Amino acid sequence: MTSSAELRAIADVVDKFDIPAVKVTGGQRIDMLGIRKQDLPAVWADLGKAGFVSGQAYAKGLRTVKTCVGSDWCRFGTQDSTGLGIRIEKFMWGSWTPAKVKMAVSGCPRNCAEATCKDVGIICVDSGYEIGVGGAAGMDLKEVERLAKVATEGEAIDLTVAFVQLYREHARYLDRPYRWLAKVGLDWVRARVVEDPENRAALIARFDLSQGVYQRDPWADRATRQAQADFAPLADLTKEVAE
Repeated sequence: MTSSAELRAIADVVDKFDIPAVKVTGGQRIDMLGIRKQDLPAVWADLGKAGFVSGQAYAKGLRTVKTCVGSDWCRFGTQDSTGLGIRIEKFMWGSWTPAKVKMAVSGCPRNCAEATCKDVGIICVDSGYEIGVGGAAGMDLKEVERLAKVATEGEAIDLTVAFVQLYREHARYLDRPYRWLAKVGLDWVRARVVEDPENRAALIARFDLSQGVYQRDPWADRATRQAQADFAPLADLTKEVAE
C-alpha cells in the first residue's frame, strides 16, 4: 500500500539524484536502479524521512509479503488479504532465515497474488484461510503443500510464524523451505506446528524474542554522517591518470 505523499517523495528522490530507472517488482516493491554508490546514504536519508524502510530485496530473510486487494476492493475477495499480508509483514519484518522466504496472501482461490508457489502462501476462502508451504517458482517449480486450514487471521499468523521459526532452527544454510521439507517431511512439520499447541507457542515465543534484537531497517544507520565515508570514492583515479 502507498499514498500520493509517498509517491511524491519517491519522485522527488528520483529527480534529485537523477536515478535512471524505477520499476515495480514482482514482489510489489519499488526498485530504484542505477543509483551512484556515493549517493546511497543521502538517498536512504531522504527516503527515511518520508517513512520508507528498505525492501530487503537480496537478504537471506523475509521478503515483502505479496497480496491482492482482497475483499475491500474486489468482488471476488473473501477476506482482507491486504490487511493480513501487512500484519504478517510487520510482525516478521527484519527476520533472517537460512535462505530467502517469500510469502503471499490471495483473497480468493483465483490466486492473483500467486500464493501457491511461495515458501508460505495463504489462500483466503469463505470459511477461513488455507495455508500452504514449500512452494517454488524459480529454477525449480513446485506447488505448495497444504499445512493446515484455519478459521481466523490470528491462527493463520501463528501457524505462519511457527513454521518459519521451525525452518530457521532446523534448515541448513541456503536451503529454501521446499528443499528442507523434502528432507524432514511435511508430517514432521505438521506434528510440531499444527498438532502440538504447546510447541507452536514455544516456537512463536522464540521468534518474538529474536525480533527484539534484530534491526528492522539495516540501511538506516548508513544514512548517518559517520557511515557516509564508506560510500565515498577514495580518490578520483581518472583525474590522476589524466594529470
